[in-house]
Amino acid sequence: MTAAPASAAVKQTCGTYICVATAYQGTRYVQDITVFTRDGLPGTLRAFAGDYRNSRANNDRHVFSVNRELGQPGSGRLAVCGGLDRSGRVIENHCVLIP
Repeated sequence: MTAAPASAAVKQTCGTYICVATAYQGTRYVQDITVFTRDGLPGTLRAFAGDYRNSRANNDRHVFSVNRELGQPGSGRLAVCGGLDRSGRVIENHCVLIP
């Protein structure tokens, strides 16, 4: 995880194959999304949240820099998600809900 300002919160959760962590401020401002494999083997990692889409990274760990407000205020909790593809197949998508 990259260093976050003192006012930022960090939340992480893990699925079967990947873990997703995010540094955020408030309920909409996302600083970054970190996606990493639990087994340490490389794959194609993805990150997405609200209207955010990022290019894929072929690695076992990658930090996607976001640094902007996502989603619409009052639209409920924001899901910050990561995904893992291997051999052209989606292995897992996993999300962190920002309160």
